Amino acid sequence: MSDFYPHSAGGAAPSGTGSGTGPGNVPEFTVTEISLAVKRTLEGTFERVRVRGEISGFKRAASGHCYMALKDADAVLDAVCWRGNAGRLGISPEDGMEVIATGRLTSYPGRSKYQIVIESLELAGEGALLKLLEDRRRKLAAEGLFEEARKRPLPFLPEVIGVVTSPTGAVIRDILHRLADRFPRRVLVWPVLVQGEGAAAQVAAAIRGFNALPAGGRVPRPDVLIVARGGGALEDLWAFNEEVVVRAAAESAIPLISAVGHETDTTLIDYAADRRAPTPTAAAEIAVPVRRELLMQCGELERRLLGAAGRMVAERRERLQGLARGLIDPKRLLEDMVQRLDDRIERLRNCWLAFLRERQARTDRLGAGLVHPRQLLAVRAEQLAGPAAHLDRLRPRLLADRRRDVDGLARVLESVSYKKVLQRGYAVVRGPQGAITDPDHVTPGLTLDLEFANDRHAAATGGAGQPEAPAEKPRPAPAKKKVSSDDPQGSLL
Repeated sequence: MSDFYPHSAGGAAPSGTGSGTGPGNVPEFTVTEISLAVKRTLEGTFERVRVRGEISGFKRAASGHCYMALKDADAVLDAVCWRGNAGRLGISPEDGMEVIATGRLTSYPGRSKYQIVIESLELAGEGALLKLLEDRRRKLAAEGLFEEARKRPLPFLPEVIGVVTSPTGAVIRDILHRLADRFPRRVLVWPVLVQGEGAAAQVAAAIRGFNALPAGGRVPRPDVLIVARGGGALEDLWAFNEEVVVRAAAESAIPLISAVGHETDTTLIDYAADRRAPTPTAAAEIAVPVRRELLMQCGELERRLLGAAGRMVAERRERLQGLARGLIDPKRLLEDMVQRLDDRIERLRNCWLAFLRERQARTDRLGAGLVHPRQLLAVRAEQLAGPAAHLDRLRPRLLADRRRDVDGLARVLESVSYKKVLQRGYAVVRGPQGAITDPDHVTPGLTLDLEFANDRHAAATGGAGQPEAPAEKPRPAPAKKKVSSDDPQGSLL
């Protein structure tokens, strides 16, 4: 048996010293020494390599490092891409993607595994599963199964939660435990296969079965559904990419939460679900609120409400007190007003008395300057008695003067009377319409009245227009009554 020295491939010999004396004097090494020797041998031999394979189990750690596996038909090679190189990759790694990874081989002594440290990635060709998945996604998206408008809001606090998952896995225990911690609710589990042959049909049947439950029936109808499965490779999660499952999720009338795989795993049911949870535990957190937080929130709201009400009352009281300080005491204000009223009444009374006294004094002054009515009547009587006596003395003379004036006017009137003209041989011809002064107004058969100086006669005109003989003698006019010179009004009549 030949001696084994790890540095035979170019690496340095381990520094350990063997204490055994076996055949060939083989030295002894510690585990760490042999692991480091293997690491140095790998890194020295495969300092820079290019490996072609299909990505599987890709995940991105919280630190930013990326972990995955490169596989082909016969082998699997673990791979890691540190955060510094992960940000400079030209592509976004996904499961099923066939790539060419450039980097160096190294070992991980903590697990006795070797891996490739990726420095760059480039596409080598689309994997068959990934291509099928993308084609199916485009087809279902074109049918509108992934539209945001179709998604329904989740109930705030469901009474019953339906879970579609394997009854023996850790997923259901995680969901139940999380629900018990946050807000205990009634849970109905529909057991199904989550991978392998027949898994897709069972998941679709479970979704449709929950939706077929009648409201108010013996088995309560869930208010929300959770379709859950743990993480795995793309092939392990393929049942949730099947068209029958996606269509059942899109047709569900009950709001549905998809919780398949881990945060980096994406399946087609995630697009059709109303909400996607990165993990099954997160699905339970999405389904119900935290009861303790709600109680604390209610208590906080109650405290805030009471505090706000107390502050409002205090502010209103303080404001009222501030306003009250700027106001006069109503009692004092009323007392001042009563005093002012009494003062005004007193002043009004004094003013009224002064006004009456002033008016009385003025009346007395005016009364002193006036003549007593009796005296005034006596004076007026004396004044009227004088003209009356004088008038009695002047009355005969005035009457004589007026009589002479009337006689003169009578003589003038008599001198211009038409009677004087009749005494000279003229006559007045009168018709039915009065005195006729125009011969043309005399028509045949017209009855005329002829007045002479001492007599009047009636006549009628003949054919030639001459008056006929008088029919009868008119009654003589009464003789004038001689006016006595003793009667002062006789001359006027």
